[in-house]
Amino acid sequence: MSKKILQQFVILVDFLGKALGPDYEIALHDISNPTNSIIAIANGHISGRSIGSPLTNIALQLISDKNFEHEDYQLHYSGLSSNNRRLRSSTMYIKDENNNLIGLLCINFDDSRYQDVSERVMRLCHPDFFVRTSFAYDTEKLQNGSSSNKKNSVVERFYSSISDFIDEMIDQILSYMGTTSERLTTDEKISIVETLYNNNVFYMKGAVIYVAEKLNCSQATIYRYIKNIKNKSSDPS
Repeated sequence: MSKKILQQFVILVDFLGKALGPDYEIALHDISNPTNSIIAIANGHISGRSIGSPLTNIALQLISDKNFEHEDYQLHYSGLSSNNRRLRSSTMYIKDENNNLIGLLCINFDDSRYQDVSERVMRLCHPDFFVRTSFAYDTEKLQNGSSSNKKNSVVERFYSSISDFIDEMIDQILSYMGTTSERLTTDEKISIVETLYNNNVFYMKGAVIYVAEKLNCSQATIYRYIKNIKNKSSDPS
């Protein structure tokens, strides 16, 4: 039944992509397969994704937080394309007859062309300094995860595969730690696995295998770390 419901949205993806134009990416996700969740996409050049790309960090967060139980959509949170262009993103929850979440319909708007035009117009009547401080996007703040939407302060990132997703996340953690995967201590590996767990990375099929390779340890070790993290989080003390 879930597959039939989602198939009804496939033509909507194509329609919206053509009706809204090339600055709007429309993506349909089947959350039963988070590693290869995209089943239809229009204007995928915006994020560089295609059919079979995985869920995003924000999508995983929305599913984990169960926002869909009391909301029908999320509007106007910040996304960042693969070439660091700012996107304005919105997501509609697709539910079955029992109100269970089965899919996501996402719209990502690349308004960089319009932002550039508006800044050029403003410079016709204002000094450049005024335009930069009053109208330009704060790209550095955006890349560090700030958003005007307090509910979703984390910026959405888009990946073509689960390996790209995990690579970037682990590389960011290693950079923050000031070390490399070859020099990690056991405690540092546990800390990395806990961060990935808290960001719902292990919701995705194949994540344990890939993380084990990245951290130079066995899959059994990763599973043991996850079990201990779960036990710690459920411990009332």
